[in-house]
Amino acid sequence: MPGAVMIGRLCRMTTHRASKPAANPSQPVERAVMAGLILAVLAGVGWIAGMIYTVMGWPL
Repeated sequence: MPGAVMIGRLCRMTTHRASKPAANPSQPVERAVMAGLILAVLAGVGWIAGMIYTVMGWPL
């Protein structure tokens, strides 16, 4: 309706659909991200273990 008043909006809004996610999780980028996250978690656990080992070795 060209003469209708739309309250709260200046013009009609268009809808945009988001792109569909990849159905196959074995894509190279996703594998690289997962490998990076796993390495980061392992590095964090190693760092925490090293800090605990260091603190346990301090003389009281």
